[in-house]
Amino acid sequence: MVQGSAEAAVGQSQMDLTDELVALSLRDEIDAGPDPLRIPITDDELDAVAERLYRESQGDALWVFAYGSLIWKPDFDAVESRVGAIRGWHRSFCLRMTRWRGSSAQPGLMLALKRGGYCKAVVFRLDEGDRLGQIRRMLRREIGTLDDVSAIRWIRVQTEQGPVRALVFWADPRGRHVISKLPLEAVAGVLARACGPRGPCAEYRYLTVKHLEARGIRDLNLWRLQKLVARELSAIHALASTTGRLSVAGGRA
Repeated sequence: MVQGSAEAAVGQSQMDLTDELVALSLRDEIDAGPDPLRIPITDDELDAVAERLYRESQGDALWVFAYGSLIWKPDFDAVESRVGAIRGWHRSFCLRMTRWRGSSAQPGLMLALKRGGYCKAVVFRLDEGDRLGQIRRMLRREIGTLDDVSAIRWIRVQTEQGPVRALVFWADPRGRHVISKLPLEAVAGVLARACGPRGPCAEYRYLTVKHLEARGIRDLNLWRLQKLVARELSAIHALASTTGRLSVAGGRA
């Protein structure tokens, strides 16, 4: 698990993780379908959650706090974006995935928010044209079971233009698919190896850091992790590396 989430000013240093290294982790994987132990949310249940969030959002602009893939693959109609920060939460690669960017043979890890620390990311203001429809779209993308709804929250985000109330997904998730206290070296070992029908975890890792950097945001733990993943991929594929090989606990979360 990524402990804390210290920030640093973005300098001129280049990422160790590159398109070429990420491509080495790409392979074809068949979608094995939903986890049989996780009961999918029904259409009626999803509609009920969407309507509740819609009611809770009324009176304010609808903002969404994006700290991972929503930054570079938002899947909603935004009319404004700002850099924003939240206290009391930090990014963590703690969601064990056997689908999407992982498999049952090689589970992957995805980002969530865990308690404690600080997180700087991007907050988007959504188009008001179809608020309920946009909420439904986000729910379809983000959650798979009714139990996942407990990790959807409203949070206060500080921006240079003032505070906003925003919706956030996967904040303090619970369940057997949540991993706790995993060292960064072990996380890097998973991210360098896991791949699913939507692509490798290394790509998810790479795009998140790349787009945070483009916004002038550097999360020190994520920056260190991209270096570890790059080093691990170089070792796996026997590439020359100035940093040498890093021994990590291997492929499973």
